[in-house]
Amino acid sequence: MSPFPRPGYEKLTRYLPDRSPVELDLSDNTNMWGPHPDALAVLRNAEPDDVRRYPDLYADDLREAAAERAGVTPENITTGCGSDDVLDSIFKASGGAEGDLVSLAAPTFSMTQPLARMNGVPSRAVMWEDALHDLDRLLEGDPSVIYICRPNNPTGHMVPEEWVQAIIDRCQGGPLIIVDEAYIDYGGTSFALQAAENPGLVVTRTLSKAFGLAGLRVGWGVGTPETVEAIDKARGPYKVALLSAKAAAVALRDEAGWVDNMVAECTRNRRRAEAELDRRGLAPLPSHTNFMFFRAPTGDAVEDARVLRGMGVGLRPFPQTYPGGWDGMRCSVGPWSMMETMLTTLDEYGATVEFTEASQRNVEDIGPTSAGLPTRSASGGGPGGGGPGDGGGGAASS
Repeated sequence: MSPFPRPGYEKLTRYLPDRSPVELDLSDNTNMWGPHPDALAVLRNAEPDDVRRYPDLYADDLREAAAERAGVTPENITTGCGSDDVLDSIFKASGGAEGDLVSLAAPTFSMTQPLARMNGVPSRAVMWEDALHDLDRLLEGDPSVIYICRPNNPTGHMVPEEWVQAIIDRCQGGPLIIVDEAYIDYGGTSFALQAAENPGLVVTRTLSKAFGLAGLRVGWGVGTPETVEAIDKARGPYKVALLSAKAAAVALRDEAGWVDNMVAECTRNRRRAEAELDRRGLAPLPSHTNFMFFRAPTGDAVEDARVLRGMGVGLRPFPQTYPGGWDGMRCSVGPWSMMETMLTTLDEYGATVEFTEASQRNVEDIGPTSAGLPTRSASGGGPGGGGPGDGGGGAASS
C-alpha cells in the first residue's frame, strides 16, 4: 500500500508570505493603479447566470481575446487559473517519467520549483551568472523542461533575446522550454509568435500584473495546437470562472488603450523611484517590470521588512538574493503618491537604524556579481534608460 502523501511530498511547504494587513502594501507586484476598468464594468454588470452556470469548458472567448493580443490563433492558446496554474498543467503533462528534471536559472519565480515537485519532478537551479556565461549549464542532467522567467521575478532584469534564442535553437527536439512572460506587458520582445509554431516552446502570460486582475486568477499560455491540447488534458475543463473569463477577455482587448497608458506612467514612476533609491545608496537593479529590487537597508531583509510593515509599508524580503549574496527587497511601483510614502518611510527608518556599509555603496562599485545581474551603469537602467521596448535589457538576473 502506498503511503499518503507520497514519498518526498513532505518536503513541500505551503506558500505563506507575510500578508498581514498594512496601510500601503507594495509587496506582491500587483497593479497599484487598480483593475482594468472594462473588466470592472463586466463584474458590476454581472447576470445571475454568470454565477449559476458552469463556465465554458476551455474559456473560448478568453482564448480568442488572448490570441488576438498575441497575434496567433485560438488553437494556440491554453488558459488557467493564473499563470502558475498553466505552469502546473505543463509540469503535469511533461513530467512523471523516471529521470525527468526541470532546469531553471535562479533566483527566479518562487513557485516554479514547488510546482515541479508537486508533480513528482525534481528541479535543478543554475545561478544566472553561470547560465548566461555558459548555457550548457542549463542542459546538464538531461532536463525534460527548461524554465526561463523573462523579465525575471524577483530581480526585474531582462535576459537578452539572443540568449533565449540560442537555447531554443540548441533544444530542437527537446527538452521543452518554458518562457514565463508574466511581466512582458511592461516592455520587451515576446516569444509568443515563435511558440505558436515550435512544439518545443511554450510561453506563459498572466492578467495579474498589467491588467490588474490578480484577484480573478486568470493566466494563459501559447504553444502549437498539439502542445496546447496536451496541456489542456492536464488542465481539465471549467478551470477559469465564467466572470473571470469574461472580465479577462475585455481587458485583453483593451479597446481604450488603458494598459499602454498605465504602463507608460508606471515606467516613469519606476525610473524616478529608482533614482531616489540610488541616491539613498540602496542600489536598485535595472528593472523592466512593475517592481524594483534593491539592497536591504540594514543587510537583514526579513527584519527590515518587519519593521517597515509596522511603519505602514509592506515590502517583500528576499534573503541572500541580491547580487553578491546580499539580502534584497522587492517593491511594487504605483502612483507617485505611493512612491513618496515608501521613500519617506525608508527615510524615517534610516533615521533610527544604521544602514550597512554595503548599502551605502553603489552597485557598480561591487564589480562582477555572483548572480550575474546587470549594474545600472552598465545597462543604462537609470532615469531615461532601460525601460520597456529595450528588448534584451541588461546583459547579465520571477
